[in-house]
Amino acid sequence: MTMREKIEEAAARYPDQRSAIMPALLIAQREHGHLPGAVLEEVAGILGVERIWVYELATFYTLFHTEPVGMFHLQLCDNVSCMLCGSEDLLKHLETVLGINKGDTTPDGLFTLSTVECLGACEMAPVMQVGDDYHGDLDVNRINALLDSLRATAGRVAGVEHASSRPPGE
Repeated sequence: MTMREKIEEAAARYPDQRSAIMPALLIAQREHGHLPGAVLEEVAGILGVERIWVYELATFYTLFHTEPVGMFHLQLCDNVSCMLCGSEDLLKHLETVLGINKGDTTPDGLFTLSTVECLGACEMAPVMQVGDDYHGDLDVNRINALLDSLRATAGRVAGVEHASSRPPGE
């Protein structure tokens, strides 16, 4: 089934095509990996809605990416609950371990590091979303174990094990 067919099928469940923008963007992002301008234009055309409506949603919600992201998108919550539980220090640790700043992607394309305003999981603070999965009650050791696990997963997917980029002693 083509992206157009998937979007049209999803849109048929809504009485107003504007209501189908979010599901259409999710379909398009799954298909393309991210949502560059041409894809946003295509979604607007398929739904027959104003382009600005599609752009507004694609740029407002953190689940949509208008730029390419790494294989693993690390989204660390920096809202007050997570901040009070140490998310600022975890962000610094992630930047050091990955050798990138917030908003960047590692040179090997494995990790993109972002902060988000709220993941709605304060009971797990500090919390980070990786893809569709939430990881909570984080500390440096749990972050390191998670990164190692993600690297191992990437290695299995690519058929190559990725070396740990953690500094010695971490």
